[in-house]
Amino acid sequence: MKTLYSPQSQRLCIWLKQQRRAKGLTMRDVAKIIDKPHTFIAKVEEGQRRLDVVEYLWYCDKLQLDPHQGLDFIQNP
Repeated sequence: MKTLYSPQSQRLCIWLKQQRRAKGLTMRDVAKIIDKPHTFIAKVEEGQRRLDVVEYLWYCDKLQLDPHQGLDFIQNP
């Protein structure tokens, strides 16, 4: 099974979207913060693009998210 389609990857997408919404941010807002096109954010949140570990940590840092919370979320459904 490719990791892009794994349950854990899907849960990470859900967590990232929840965190963005909890901060009251749009995808375009996040795109500006992390200096990527808004389509990058959409693909990540929709599960069409996987973040590698470094990108995940960078994404969390830019949005002031605790990366450990995301990992806990995907490990403990």
